[in-house]
Amino acid sequence: MKKIILIFTLLITTVTFSQNKNAKASMEVDGVCGMCKERIEKAAIRTKGVKSAVWSIDTHELKLMYDERKTNLETISKNIAAVGHDTKEIKATDEAYDSVHPCCRYRDKEIVDDHKEEKKSKKN
Repeated sequence: MKKIILIFTLLITTVTFSQNKNAKASMEVDGVCGMCKERIEKAAIRTKGVKSAVWSIDTHELKLMYDERKTNLETISKNIAAVGHDTKEIKATDEAYDSVHPCCRYRDKEIVDDHKEEKKSKKN
């Protein structure tokens, strides 16, 4: 009976720790172009524990694979905001936002509209 309890305890412990190794998540991150994509993905990847980061220009969704034992979504969001991009959880400071390239100013409706027009003209 003691052996069964010991094996059961070891199994539960192993499963608990292995679940956190490759967590997957997605978050919304504001941006408008390829330069934004590069900046967002680089900020996420530079966060210790992040293994994969892919941001979609069309959907603004950042798909992540990371080790929960080393980082969390709040830390990743802070690092993305530090390079000038808003997430739902954390808004970039004005200083960080002002540091992005002028064509990347996603808070400016005119610039966002210009990027939409570019996409339409490329499709036609």
